[in-house]
Amino acid sequence: MAGINGAASLKKLWPNCKKEGGLMIIIFVILQSCLLVSMAFGGGSKLAGAKNFVEMFESLKLPQWFRVTTGLVQLAGAVGLVIGYWNPAVAVWVGIGIGITMLVACLSHFRVKHPVGNAIPAFVITLIAATLVAI
Repeated sequence: MAGINGAASLKKLWPNCKKEGGLMIIIFVILQSCLLVSMAFGGGSKLAGAKNFVEMFESLKLPQWFRVTTGLVQLAGAVGLVIGYWNPAVAVWVGIGIGITMLVACLSHFRVKHPVGNAIPAFVITLIAATLVAI
């Protein structure tokens, strides 16, 4: 969980929470953890050159160096989310960055006229990031 310092920081963000383990704090940490796992595995897979990501970037008509750059951005986001356990403001800013990144991913799929289903994972991550920021 957020730990003592993180809980105190979250308490400053949500003064209406009755106790340190308030529902909003729990939801925030769950969303943060979902984004962390998604960014870590997605970024790592892109950097490792997983076949599905290589093919996806080819179908998006994007160069492979952009796949590597996207993987690095996602791993940087994962690191920021880890820091966010102790400083929730960092998690909020990283959530904004992840939301923008994933929104661009959705638009990239639409640009090349992929079926809507191809953009759903990026859209779901965008919604999770937006919810994290809105809490």
